[in-house]
Amino acid sequence: MALFDVIQYDGDNGTFLWKHPSEDFNMLSQLIVHQSQEAVFLKDGRVLDLFGPGRYTLDSDNLPLLSALVNLPFGGTSPFHCEVYFINKSDQMAIKWGTDSKVEYLEPTYRFPIQIGACGEMSLRVRDSYKLLTRLVGVDDVLTREGLSRYFRSAVITRVKTCLAQYMRESGVSIFEIDSHLEALSQKLQEQLAPDFEEYGLSLERFYVMTVLKPEEDPTYRKFKDLYFRQYADIAEAELRQRVSAIDQATAAQKLTAQAKAMAEKRSIEGYTYQQERTLDVAEAMAGSGGAGALGSMGMELGIMTGVSRQVGQVMDSVLRTPASPPPGTVPPPAASATAPAEGAAAFCGNCGHAFAGSENFCPKCGGKRSRP
Repeated sequence: MALFDVIQYDGDNGTFLWKHPSEDFNMLSQLIVHQSQEAVFLKDGRVLDLFGPGRYTLDSDNLPLLSALVNLPFGGTSPFHCEVYFINKSDQMAIKWGTDSKVEYLEPTYRFPIQIGACGEMSLRVRDSYKLLTRLVGVDDVLTREGLSRYFRSAVITRVKTCLAQYMRESGVSIFEIDSHLEALSQKLQEQLAPDFEEYGLSLERFYVMTVLKPEEDPTYRKFKDLYFRQYADIAEAELRQRVSAIDQATAAQKLTAQAKAMAEKRSIEGYTYQQERTLDVAEAMAGSGGAGALGSMGMELGIMTGVSRQVGQVMDSVLRTPASPPPGTVPPPAASATAPAEGAAAFCGNCGHAFAGSENFCPKCGGKRSRP
């Protein structure tokens, strides 16, 4: 068999492990180990010397275990026999997995039996080359991604089926909501599967559940699916109506507030208050009413319904003290009491509009003199 002077990996990056085709080498041969690789020397099934990334000249100094085993001489280009494996220690991503059949369980929300499956991808990395060689590879010359998937297919399927049903049962997640829980489900499955891979020197870097397979063709499943989405559509519609109503109420309140502020600003510019405006309104209403009885009734209604200020009461009292014109042919009433205003005296203050209650000569509100003829 030909002797190789240069020992290096010759293949793609999608391979976990590759055995060099030759088993006979010369001392002082060149060993080239690329980044994210390890080279392992075996003799009679025993793992001897291991090399990380770099370029090496093989001699008895860097092959101490092999030299002791085969009694290699110091110096020279003596041939020796051994196996050389190259281990790819980079992340092997997007390794696909999937359940071979569906698992049956009782849907936790609506309590109907359902069959589901799952599929996704995972990422693996070699952590311990010794474990990988001695516990998994055996006599294989190459370990590809597909080959590794076959090794662990049964373990992955069993774990996924068990954990999937268990997770949905314990968490109470409905089958119609499971897609929003894929991240949590993936994390739980990664924790469950990691020890299975570690036993063989592999690290499960990532595990993704990308799809939960649902029985879309099952009439029972379709019925409960329609019920579920109808229920949440009704809830969403009711919440939307409630929000629209709240917005309408807020808009109406803002409109009333704006109108009130505008009226207050108008009164301020024109120099009067709300109480004065109401006083004038009541006075005008009394002037247009039909006698003392109607005025008394109006005063009672205003007092009950609006609680108009004391000025309104004073105006009403003043008007009520002034007798209505007697009908033709009746005897006039006795003369007014001493407290009645003098004949011809003004009923309202000419300065502030305050209604006089009796015969006072000065306005009790602004101090202005009462006008007389």
